[in-house]
Amino acid sequence: MKAIVDAISQVRGAFSLVMMTRDQVIGARDPHGFRPLVIGQLDKAWVIASETCAMDLIGATYVRDVEPGEIVIAGPQGLKSIKPFPVAPQSQCVFEHVYFARPDSYVFGESVNEVRTNLGNRLAVEAPVEADVVVPIPDSGVCAAIGFAE
Repeated sequence: MKAIVDAISQVRGAFSLVMMTRDQVIGARDPHGFRPLVIGQLDKAWVIASETCAMDLIGATYVRDVEPGEIVIAGPQGLKSIKPFPVAPQSQCVFEHVYFARPDSYVFGESVNEVRTNLGNRLAVEAPVEADVVVPIPDSGVCAAIGFAE
C-alpha cells in the first residue's frame, strides 16, 4: 500500500483509479474529488466503479461514494479505508453532469437526469426562444432538451 500512496502523492490533477491485485480491488480518488468514484456490494463482493449505473447494471447495491483523497481496499478481510493525503478544497467536474455520466446515474450525490433537466429549465428561463422542436445534440443533451421544452 505504501507504494500506491507514494505514487498517488506525486500526481497533480483530477483522477479516479481502480486497481486489482490477486485478492484485492483498490480504489482511489484525487484529494479535490474532481472525478467521481463509488462503492457497491454484490452479495459478499465489493464493487468499485466510476458511477452508480454500473451497480444497477450488475445488480449490486450502491453503498457510498469514495471520499476525496480516500483510498479504499476491498479484499478477503472486507473493506478498509485510508485517507493519507491532506484535505484539499473540493472541486467537482461539471462535465460529469453535463456530458460524461449516464442519465441514470447519481454523481456527486445528485441524479444526473434531474440535474440535466434542471439545466434545460434554467436555459429556457435565461435564453428563451420560440421553437416548434427542441433537438438534443449529442445524446447526453436529451434531459436538458426535455427541461428546455417543458
